[in-house]
Amino acid sequence: MRIISGKYAKRNLFTLKSNKTRPTSDKVKESLFNSLGQFFNGGNVLDLYAGSGALGIEAISRGYDHASLVDINHAACSIIKKNVA
Repeated sequence: MRIISGKYAKRNLFTLKSNKTRPTSDKVKESLFNSLGQFFNGGNVLDLYAGSGALGIEAISRGYDHASLVDINHAACSIIKKNVA
């Protein structure tokens, strides 16, 4: 898993080694930001069920101002912290 575009493009992300989360594919992330990206200049992102935090980190990479990454799984929160660092 990696960041597709923006300031942090091509950086690899850590993911959970379990079946409890499913990473958002690059194709889905690209489609999401291509369809919504034109409507935002900066702004805030809320990523519930963040898993690895890839969607929120992608948003920051593309120029959003702030991302809140939320997950109930302790292991996922550790991976998110690792990816943000």
